[in-house]
Amino acid sequence: MSLDLRPARPGRSTAAADPPPARRGWRSRLARLDVRAAPYLFVSPFFVVFLAFGAFPLGYTLWVSLHKWELASGTREFIGLENFSYLLGDADFWHATVNTVGIFVLSTVPQLMLALLLAAALDRKMKGSTFFRIGVVAPMVTSTAAVAIVFTQLFDRDFGLANWLIGLFGIDAIDWQASRGWSWAAIATMVNWRWTGYNALIFLAAMQAIPRDLYEAAAIDGASRLRQFWQITVPLLRPTILFAVIISTIGGLQLFTEPALFGIGSANRMDGGSMHQFQTITMYMFDNAFGDDRYGYAAAVSWALFVLIILFSLLNFAFVRRAEGAR
Repeated sequence: MSLDLRPARPGRSTAAADPPPARRGWRSRLARLDVRAAPYLFVSPFFVVFLAFGAFPLGYTLWVSLHKWELASGTREFIGLENFSYLLGDADFWHATVNTVGIFVLSTVPQLMLALLLAAALDRKMKGSTFFRIGVVAPMVTSTAAVAIVFTQLFDRDFGLANWLIGLFGIDAIDWQASRGWSWAAIATMVNWRWTGYNALIFLAAMQAIPRDLYEAAAIDGASRLRQFWQITVPLLRPTILFAVIISTIGGLQLFTEPALFGIGSANRMDGGSMHQFQTITMYMFDNAFGDDRYGYAAAVSWALFVLIILFSLLNFAFVRRAEGAR
């Protein structure tokens, strides 16, 4: 049997050059399916993880908040919205809310302003810039427990460095844990020291994406560095500033570790001092759940915190959008 090695003539079809119609149809359908389904497959891992570790715990917490839920006695009694009704009139919850908002304001506002100025300084050409940029994130890699212990010693009433410094100016020693306002300031100092560098790096990354031609043109027109900062840098950083504000809002309203460790030495550190002067919402929630075995009410508190974070985030977003519209 001879093998035909002649090249195919125009109009002459071969099996290799022209696959069967059924095979062409299968390949085209597979290609269309790949184009349509590939994006969903790429983003599906996030949604799977979110459903497992985000949506389900959130929904389950809401279900628990509708019950009188106690682990010690095994009580699982459906009570509807009674936990939320009690929460609205709970003076201790609102006291913790005021503490949380107060510490949040004292920590977030100075933190972001310092981070913006620090990023502007790091954005300039200087010797050892890499060293300084790495140095600003050093507090982040430090253990939160170690930070809290050190700052607790710094703000000690009798032998703390803070009271020694103010004593040089003739000011009496301050009992940082006993006073509501001073305890807020001490905890806010811890938070600012830990997270200012993190936000500064975020701002720095955004600043380096700004075209340098804008600064050169402004310098030619006679604009000072300060005016360049307010007229060029800050307006172009508004999306990044909004991101940093929202992230700081979420972290600030969920503040737990710093105030909890600041209360080392008290009978119950979740109380936030003898008069609950620095007890945050998360500490109050923890105390109700694991201290008083009131898991249903603690779940209601966690949902109230969730709503509070959403409200603050929306307010921040609306404020930034309004500032952009006013330009």
